[in-house]
Amino acid sequence: MSDPIVILTEEPLGADDRVNIDTLVAGGDSPLVVLVPANTERRLLVDFLENISLLDIAKAFRELTAHSDPAEERAEAADTLAASLAALAGLGGGVTGEIVEGKAVEGLVAKVKELGAGQAVVITRPHAVADTFHTDWANKAQDKLGLPVLHLYAGSGFIGDS
Repeated sequence: MSDPIVILTEEPLGADDRVNIDTLVAGGDSPLVVLVPANTERRLLVDFLENISLLDIAKAFRELTAHSDPAEERAEAADTLAASLAALAGLGGGVTGEIVEGKAVEGLVAKVKELGAGQAVVITRPHAVADTFHTDWANKAQDKLGLPVLHLYAGSGFIGDS
């Protein structure tokens, strides 16, 4: 059996993501482990600037005053995990997943080390500020792991710069 591939995602994976992961697995038997964070670690200033850069002014100001509910965040993470597992069903040597409590990158790093995974993949929507300044999850994980981390943008074939 091949080394596991650990996938961290903040978005429910879909058909386009399945094609990307199928290409990565390339017909092999690598087990896939999907991680979904229960809390996406809001960074008010970065999120505000990102929404402004996307010209979504109303959302930028709305999120400044938004309060998160841990039970709601966990339910959303469970839905994201279920959709992602369904999208990747039948690929590699099987697909499992779990919800990550705490910081997403630390959860990814811990799971990669625990499993002795040969690859790590981060799938996110584009984050203009974090991607530009290399503070995105993929870059952070790569710095901590010392191995390349593939950064894909959800629902597309585009690769982030990590």
